[in-house]
Amino acid sequence: MSTTLQKAITRVLSPLVRLLLRHGVSHGEFSSWAKQAYVAEASTNFGIDGKKPTVSRIAIITGINRKEVKRLLELPAEIEPAIAKHNRALRVVTGWLQDANFHNDNGDPATLSYGSNDDEFNELVRRYGGDVPARALLDELIRVGTVKQDGDNIKLLTSGYIPYESKDAMLDLMATSATDLLETLDYNISDVDNNRLQLSVAYDNVSDDALVEFRILARDKSMVLLRELDEWLKPHDLGAKTASKQKTNRVGLGLYLIEDAGKQEHDSEQ
Repeated sequence: MSTTLQKAITRVLSPLVRLLLRHGVSHGEFSSWAKQAYVAEASTNFGIDGKKPTVSRIAIITGINRKEVKRLLELPAEIEPAIAKHNRALRVVTGWLQDANFHNDNGDPATLSYGSNDDEFNELVRRYGGDVPARALLDELIRVGTVKQDGDNIKLLTSGYIPYESKDAMLDLMATSATDLLETLDYNISDVDNNRLQLSVAYDNVSDDALVEFRILARDKSMVLLRELDEWLKPHDLGAKTASKQKTNRVGLGLYLIEDAGKQEHDSEQ
């Protein structure tokens, strides 16, 4: 194995291992999850001539014995991928933030009525949430701390869908964001002639005061860009109109803040 690849993967794993240790996950438990991921990826992406790989082929390319491969392939699939659930919630909250029909006189997201089929919150969900029941989506938004219900009124508490109150939802969101980024990086390494957009800007000797200012600047500038892109994508999303066999694509742009506090001081101690 390439030494460069080994070093790169070790660096990528570092924040993941930190997360696992924080949640009390042992090396053995992580190894079993990694084994499941190996089998799933081999089964999905490493067939020959478009054919699904056999158990034997998966065993050969992963180094996992055939009996274990067969057992892992027979595990039940996730009933509803977390990404689908979060995408619906994200679309509804984004619509609430951007659609003037759901704003107050000051141009801010309004407190919406809820209680009957033709109320404002139901209309918001119909417009941006597809065929998901409004009650189910409301329960989820309340659970993760994005909205608050006061009688027949629903108030938005955050400037986006960030489920701070639910550790499970935040982990699902982390998995989606990290997977999206790694998928793009892997694609760009595999296809150097047709790269996907991959840009970043970072400096490594920035003061604390400038860091605080940059956080605000990055958030404000990013929100402007994301809202503009959302407005462009919205009419191109087929939603419930998608035919069952029609090929569609998941497309978007992710942004994240780079911040490594005290790195210069940490480096000088090595």
